[in-house]
Amino acid sequence: MLTVDQLKGLKGKVVIVRVDFNVPLKDGKVRDDNRVRAALPTIQKLLSEGARVVLLSHLGKVKHKEAPEVVAEQKAKNNMEIVVPTLAGLLNKEVAFSKATRGPEFEAAVKALKDGEVLLVQNTRYEKGEEKNDPELSKDWAKVADAYVMDAFGSAHRAHASTYGIPEILKAEGKPVACGYLVEKEISNLMRCVDVKKEDRPYVAILGGLKVSDKIKVIDSLLKKCDKILIGGAMAYTFKKALGFETGTSPVELDQLDYARKCLEEAKGKIVLPVDSVVTDAFEGWTKKEVVKDNVPEGYQGMDIGPATEKLFAEEISKAKMVFWNGPMGVFEQKDFASGTISICKAVASLKGCFSVCGGGDSAAAIKEFGYKESFSHVSTGGGASLEMIENDGHLPGVDILK
Repeated sequence: MLTVDQLKGLKGKVVIVRVDFNVPLKDGKVRDDNRVRAALPTIQKLLSEGARVVLLSHLGKVKHKEAPEVVAEQKAKNNMEIVVPTLAGLLNKEVAFSKATRGPEFEAAVKALKDGEVLLVQNTRYEKGEEKNDPELSKDWAKVADAYVMDAFGSAHRAHASTYGIPEILKAEGKPVACGYLVEKEISNLMRCVDVKKEDRPYVAILGGLKVSDKIKVIDSLLKKCDKILIGGAMAYTFKKALGFETGTSPVELDQLDYARKCLEEAKGKIVLPVDSVVTDAFEGWTKKEVVKDNVPEGYQGMDIGPATEKLFAEEISKAKMVFWNGPMGVFEQKDFASGTISICKAVASLKGCFSVCGGGDSAAAIKEFGYKESFSHVSTGGGASLEMIENDGHLPGVDILK
């Protein structure tokens, strides 16, 4: 696979870069510019080589099956032009914007670029064919490009027109396709969690979040790779129920109980479950809060792992030479139930000589909020993509197409 550093003779060439500018917005402005900042090294490298850089990204959701007025509302809300001032400020240079996603207006905007200039294109999801990897849309984008760079790891698990269709066409035409710095870094760090070396053992995975069904494949994959898997968050209650414990009104996936039992049998002690929980009598507006051992009483639901589990998990983490974490231990957005998630942050932060990966998503939001981002060796920019990379032994459509 080519990297952006291996691309040569870029002066005057049009390079399409798939970036991840799916940023949070507030009052018509970018609320958090982290994803834009993450793309800067690749963009700046290409501009310094005299390339004419065309940036493609999605922003939010546009559901084309909805009524026309709903689609129009979604487009207005997710207009990529909002990102232009942020990008221009960070690059310290003018950024052109194409309101059109394809056709003569788009092509004219690309043609107007001079060496070392950058064009941001309207939200790729304005196009109905983007998520379907429509070949005609891919052709319309590919025909303006001399090269393609994939730097949107958070979208690499999707075979869309902008992540798969364009590089597929350019590759067939003998034109270079490469990964950007962000994707290169993600691959090298996550592959270490996929292809586990002896010196990285014991390897401990920590999984949380809501549903077992969302993480079946990753659990199956990690059972083959890990020495221990610590399971917290709401998904732990499906496993507890499978073992015959009472779970009160905690979220339980009844259709996953057989899987959970089978999983625990095959794990042969590798899976470690919570031994206590912080429970309340309601999710919001609760009046009673208690710490209970194994069984959750009727009318109560689990909101976080308890202090005994914090200690148990910290002990397991203390032995690790490598850690992969995806999913919070509780409802960390409410400060009363953040203790479990913070305890994982502290346990990882106290490790010496350990390679630690936070697999994006809510876990990444948590470690940033609680001030532990610098304590991790790598924080992934794509929650779904990082999980799929682990699930699929290092394979993702948007990465594999570059090979």
